[in-house]
Amino acid sequence: MRLESRIMGDLKAAMKAKDQAALRTIRAIKAQILLQKTDGSGAELTEEMEIKMIQKQMKQRQDSYDIYVKQGREDLAQTEKEELDVLKNYLPEQLSEDKIKEVVENIIASIGAQGMKDMGKVMGMASKELAGQADGKTISGIVRGLLNS
Repeated sequence: MRLESRIMGDLKAAMKAKDQAALRTIRAIKAQILLQKTDGSGAELTEEMEIKMIQKQMKQRQDSYDIYVKQGREDLAQTEKEELDVLKNYLPEQLSEDKIKEVVENIIASIGAQGMKDMGKVMGMASKELAGQADGKTISGIVRGLLNS
């Protein structure tokens, strides 16, 4: 529930500051938390679930941003960019590519991965270990590069 209490405080601050981008984004996060809590499973919202939820929202906005830029819709792209900037505040600090590479190399060594046939195993472990600290696309690129060499 750490994220939920932080969201409530940030929502109040955004209202006072009349920050429309933050308001839109924080309300979307709050709605997502409410959906998670009332999905009928009765499961407690863990920190890992919170991170996945924020990452999913970031991916959606990034995809929309890319589409809007391709179509020359700068007005809509700007909105998505503002919301992406707000969402970044709720994720753990992102690791550099060198750090990610180091972690992936350790995983490859520990399981004895031999080539691309072991990519699934390596990706599974790397995604779990780097959850919230790196996006899947970056991890996949690094794993693919290391297993091909």
